[in-house]
Amino acid sequence: MDPGLLQAIWTLVALTAFLAVVAWAWSARAKRNFDAAARLPLDEDREPDEPARGSDHD
Repeated sequence: MDPGLLQAIWTLVALTAFLAVVAWAWSARAKRNFDAAARLPLDEDREPDEPARGSDHD
Protein backbone atom coordinates (compact mmCIF):
# COMPACT_ATOMS: atom_id res chain seq x y z
CA MET A 1 0.00 0.00 0.00
CA ASP A 2 1.17 3.48 -0.80
CA PRO A 3 2.19 5.56 2.29
CA GLY A 4 0.16 8.49 0.93
CA LEU A 5 -2.97 6.34 0.88
CA LEU A 6 -2.37 5.21 4.48
CA GLN A 7 -1.95 8.82 5.57
CA ALA A 8 -5.18 9.78 3.80
CA ILE A 9 -7.08 6.94 5.46
CA TRP A 10 -5.65 7.86 8.89
CA THR A 11 -6.60 11.51 8.34
CA LEU A 12 -10.19 10.54 7.49
CA VAL A 13 -10.41 8.28 10.57
CA ALA A 14 -9.06 11.06 12.83
CA LEU A 15 -11.41 13.64 11.28
CA THR A 16 -14.40 11.32 11.73
CA ALA A 17 -13.50 10.71 15.38
CA PHE A 18 -13.08 14.45 15.98
CA LEU A 19 -16.45 15.25 14.42
CA ALA A 20 -18.10 12.51 16.48
CA VAL A 21 -16.70 14.02 19.71
CA VAL A 22 -17.85 17.50 18.67
CA ALA A 23 -21.34 16.22 17.87
CA TRP A 24 -21.51 14.44 21.24
CA ALA A 25 -20.30 17.51 23.14
CA TRP A 26 -22.93 19.74 21.53
CA SER A 27 -25.80 17.27 22.03
CA ALA A 28 -28.67 18.18 24.36
CA ARG A 29 -28.01 15.21 26.68
CA ALA A 30 -24.37 16.19 27.14
CA LYS A 31 -25.36 19.82 27.77
CA ARG A 32 -27.56 18.79 30.69
CA ASN A 33 -24.70 16.78 32.18
CA PHE A 34 -22.19 19.59 31.63
CA ASP A 35 -24.56 22.14 33.22
CA ALA A 36 -25.03 19.90 36.26
CA ALA A 37 -21.27 19.40 36.58
CA ALA A 38 -20.69 23.15 36.27
CA ARG A 39 -23.01 23.79 39.24
CA LEU A 40 -21.23 21.30 41.55
CA PRO A 41 -18.65 23.77 42.94
CA LEU A 42 -21.43 26.24 43.76
CA ASP A 43 -23.58 23.78 45.69
CA GLU A 44 -23.44 24.00 49.46
CA ASP A 45 -21.24 21.44 51.11
CA ARG A 46 -22.94 19.24 53.65
CA GLU A 47 -21.79 16.55 56.01
CA PRO A 48 -22.32 12.95 54.85
CA ASP A 49 -24.59 12.22 57.85
CA GLU A 50 -26.67 15.35 57.27
CA PRO A 51 -29.86 14.85 55.23
CA ALA A 52 -30.24 16.68 51.96
CA ARG A 53 -31.97 20.04 51.95
CA GLY A 54 -35.72 19.83 51.55
CA SER A 55 -35.91 16.53 53.35
CA ASP A 56 -38.92 15.84 55.58
CA HIS A 57 -36.80 14.04 58.19
CA ASP A 58 -36.38 16.39 61.19
